[in-house]
Amino acid sequence: MPGPLDGVRIVDCSAVVSGPLATMMLADQGADVIKIEPPKTGDITRSPWFSRGGIAALFANANRGKRSVALELHEPRGQELLKKLVAEADVFVQNFRPGAMQRLGLGEPELRAINPDLIYVSISGFGETGPYSDRRVYDPVIQGMTGHIAVQRLPLNAGPVDLVRNIICDKTTSYTAAQAITAALFARERGQGGQHITLSMIDASLAFFWCDGMIAHTMIGEGVEPAAALYDIYKLRETADGPLVVFAASDSEFQGLARALNRPDLIEDERFTSLADRIKNIVALEDILAGEFKRWNSKELVERVVAEDVPAGPVSSLEEVLVNPQIVHNGAIVESDHPTAGRMRQPAPPARFDRTPSQAGEPAPLLGQHTDEVLAEYGLGAEERAALRRDGVIA
Repeated sequence: MPGPLDGVRIVDCSAVVSGPLATMMLADQGADVIKIEPPKTGDITRSPWFSRGGIAALFANANRGKRSVALELHEPRGQELLKKLVAEADVFVQNFRPGAMQRLGLGEPELRAINPDLIYVSISGFGETGPYSDRRVYDPVIQGMTGHIAVQRLPLNAGPVDLVRNIICDKTTSYTAAQAITAALFARERGQGGQHITLSMIDASLAFFWCDGMIAHTMIGEGVEPAAALYDIYKLRETADGPLVVFAASDSEFQGLARALNRPDLIEDERFTSLADRIKNIVALEDILAGEFKRWNSKELVERVVAEDVPAGPVSSLEEVLVNPQIVHNGAIVESDHPTAGRMRQPAPPARFDRTPSQAGEPAPLLGQHTDEVLAEYGLGAEERAALRRDGVIA
């Protein structure tokens, strides 16, 4: 059964993660994604980093389900071929620095002239204009500028800060881009035509962080009731044999935690009766809990806490994640055989559609694997393709 985006064609000129992960999600949902790559090097994530059989893990994790066309966009004939592909596409995605595609004659006005209903997506680090728009940028720089790093310490105003140790800003931008693309496609179906979507990593990452990360900076002016922010109270609990995650927010959860710790007296302690009381007396409460957690080992305490209906769980190693009973039950990890890279595991598409099911796409393509296939679909014969290949326009 075809996915919800069956029949949608996307020409994807993006590289690394912020664009490719977005289009991979759409490919999982049935879109035909044609990935355009430079013939000599391909996407930078093809670099041999956790690689086998010509496929690198990072590339595979952001590019499954796509068709690879190796096309030299710095050559006029390559630009004309791209325009030929775009003429019949629904969506075009690029994530180069502002102005790069315009200098190639492939900016939004040029492509809209040949396809008025095109959804043209421009992803950048800082935005199309502004004081930082020309800067080169990667995920950790955006983390630093949007508050992600500032709250990676406990207690909040002491100790060193650190990065979130995954490319959270790239991936946040990808999810934002995927949602925006489907929204634009929906608007087009309602008669709004094609449009230009501009999206920056700094904006997407700040919006993602804001809901809770900027809770103390949302209300402006006087009269705001003081409280502890989530980043003040998010912490690991150290047991006798290692860290544990326990988060008791409501009154009933706190009461369950007190019983699990064999400290029912805390329930009657007037300092901790309500959430507001606990926040007001958080220093005293944390001192007590720190000592109590140390009396238990993690496995035993998780069982006791969960039995009291309090959210809790272990700090799993990456190897333990793979065999987590709930993750296994959900089928959240799928395994497949890549023709050259061999056996691989990847996450299944997390959104489950009951009538138009999404599914993990075909294995990530080798560089230029589908160049001939795609160009043949657009009417280029074998001799013409051979000439383009000899001239380095395609590969």
